[in-house]
Amino acid sequence: MKLKVIVHDAEEGGYWAEVPGIPGCVTQGETFDELLTNLYEAVEGCLWVDVTVPQMSDTAREMIIAV
Repeated sequence: MKLKVIVHDAEEGGYWAEVPGIPGCVTQGETFDELLTNLYEAVEGCLWVDVTVPQMSDTAREMIIAV
C-alpha cells in the first residue's frame, strides 16, 4: 500500500506529518528518522481501528459536500 504523506517543519523545531488519505492521522518527531518511525506507528494505529459501516435505510440519503 502506498500513502501520500505531507511533511511540515514544526515551528518549535522538528517535523510533523499528516496522511490526507486517512483523516485525523497525524504525528510528529524531533528528527526526520523519529518522524518516520512515528508515522508508521500512526498509520498502523489509524488503520487498526475497527469502524462499523453505517447501514442505509430505505429513506436515507447519501450526500457529499465540499467544505
